[in-house]
Amino acid sequence: MGKTLYNKLIDSHLVRVLDEEARQVLLYIDRTVLNEYTSPQAFTGLRQAQRPVWRPEAALGTVDHVNPTAARRSALMPDPGAARQTAYFAENCEQFGIELFDVLHPLQGIEHVVMPEIGLVLPGMVIAAGDSHTTTYGAFGCLGFGIGTSDIEHYLATQTLVYRRLKSMRVMVDGVLPPGVTSKDIIMALIEKIGAAGATGYAIEFQGTAIEALSVEARMTICNMAVECGARGALMAPDDKVFTYLQGRPRAPKDALWEAAVAVWKTLASDEDAVFDAEVHLHAADLVPMVTWGTSPDQAVRICENIPDPAREADPVRRQGMQRALDYMGLQAGQPASSISIQRAFIGSCTNARIEDLRDAARVIGERKIAPGVFAMVVPGSSSVRRQAEQEGLDQIFMNAGFEWRQSGCSMCLAMNDDILASGERCASSTNRNFEGRQGSGGRTHLMSPAMVAAAALAGHLVDARHYRGNI
Repeated sequence: MGKTLYNKLIDSHLVRVLDEEARQVLLYIDRTVLNEYTSPQAFTGLRQAQRPVWRPEAALGTVDHVNPTAARRSALMPDPGAARQTAYFAENCEQFGIELFDVLHPLQGIEHVVMPEIGLVLPGMVIAAGDSHTTTYGAFGCLGFGIGTSDIEHYLATQTLVYRRLKSMRVMVDGVLPPGVTSKDIIMALIEKIGAAGATGYAIEFQGTAIEALSVEARMTICNMAVECGARGALMAPDDKVFTYLQGRPRAPKDALWEAAVAVWKTLASDEDAVFDAEVHLHAADLVPMVTWGTSPDQAVRICENIPDPAREADPVRRQGMQRALDYMGLQAGQPASSISIQRAFIGSCTNARIEDLRDAARVIGERKIAPGVFAMVVPGSSSVRRQAEQEGLDQIFMNAGFEWRQSGCSMCLAMNDDILASGERCASSTNRNFEGRQGSGGRTHLMSPAMVAAAALAGHLVDARHYRGNI
């Protein structure tokens, strides 16, 4: 029987089998990325045990969660807690010999944007980090997954982790995406279809002609949000698009090492006779732009649909959850999704703040202005993305429309810095989670693609971005 790509990666990194079923293993981890939010306890544990970091060159630190994103960047953290976190993070990285991209570093940015853009994520690797959206790296044929603080300490001390092998799920997306439908709509449609726990216990491998047609950055969006349906890993077989994306990146292999690496990377695919534990199919031609209406990423509808009625849900637990979401979001069953007014619009996050995302949003905006009463902001995923966008004139498109053009960071993806929603404010957001209070206590979040956020900012309510594209 052939092997899945997932099992090939696990087997190639297996140090020792720890149980009779060969499901619990000791796994070698190639690299990690650390942030100021999830790492402090791990470093404290190393100090208390008087242990060094086993391979400090295999880790990168970047400040991204708590830092302000105001247009004028400063190393000062106005919040005392954030100041303590970032200062301790810098101290830890210096003492343990780990490279740090602090807020003034020219390569600073959100960890899952920075790692690929400098070439630290390579096909065939296993990367574990203290953030659940480490699954992003699956777009390169690299197994990435999130770990807890105690696991970060174990990794730093040993370069290994105790790991339980997952089951494999294949998600086949065939056909051609309609114009104006994006990778964000693919993954949101999958989450809506199988539920927020539908891939729990699985690593997903995405296949199909629609996946192959996507850019590498679009693939990262899909793998990033795979965790929102419960997957602890997401994979796509690397191809020529991936190799082209990586070639010439600062930390990628070069010359003879590059040629040797590509020869190996071309073998990274599931065998034709590999058997998956579960299969899901999506038809690209059937997809339309998606938006969430509730407080879980699987509570989503097509932009042309109405908010569902809990009374029609047979399962009492789901019915109760739907009603709670409607109450929190201040919506009515049967209300058209396109009738939902917004006060805030946010383009950013490790899901959708790369250069292609900003270009897509700018194409929708053109020479238009945001609607009265809407506060809109764009937060590039990294300082490198910000510079490139400014070279292309995208910043001027956003600012002329009325958007704030900010510095890089996690920003309004989560209420961990000064970019937050007020209670009751409703936001069209290109982020990955719409939980209660995720963007601020009492804040109401609607997830969608960057193009859809841009269109909502222009209209003042949720709207199909394709209505704007056709007029550009």
